[in-house]
Amino acid sequence: METQTAALKGDVKMKLLDAALLAIRTKGYAATTVDDICRLAGVSKGSFFHYFADKEALAVAAAGHFGAVAVEIFGSAPYRDEPDPRERVLQYLDFRAAMFAGEFTDFTCLLGTMVQETYVTHPAIRDACEVQLRDHANDVARDLEAAKRMYAPDAAWSPLSMAHFMQAVLQGAFILAKAQNDAAIGPDCLAHLRRYLETELGKTSRD
Repeated sequence: METQTAALKGDVKMKLLDAALLAIRTKGYAATTVDDICRLAGVSKGSFFHYFADKEALAVAAAGHFGAVAVEIFGSAPYRDEPDPRERVLQYLDFRAAMFAGEFTDFTCLLGTMVQETYVTHPAIRDACEVQLRDHANDVARDLEAAKRMYAPDAAWSPLSMAHFMQAVLQGAFILAKAQNDAAIGPDCLAHLRRYLETELGKTSRD
């Protein structure tokens, strides 16, 4: 019975976190209310405040939840099975480009959305977003490090700086897609980034 109760509580908390992802990606942090989140989650405000002290606390937790979902998605992505690190980096970009589909709430970044609004007013949210962005950049940098070692050992850039550049292109693509109300610009931006990386990592017989 205690185990079932714990599972039920966890389910309620997960509903609130998933609702936060949807609401904030749709309306932004400031415009999203606790009532919005409770309504989407199908839970009472009493349940909300059982798990979270306020909307900021939920947003901090939502950043971690978004990061955990991303780890699952990218951890099992097809490019992970590619043995060549250069090709793995390029296939990562192809995978990201293919994600620009459906509604904006399906593919845009919660972290980028929140940090643009809160980097001054809510430093706890800013810091929570930075942790997740940094973790993903570090993950990409590991493949870049292996690719650089094999194909461009004398290049002046560092794997982490290149990972940050890739992340900047992605976040910019999300903003442009929203501004133009058209997801197609995302894959176009990433195609340019792919060609740049192909050059920086050297041509191979597979190109």
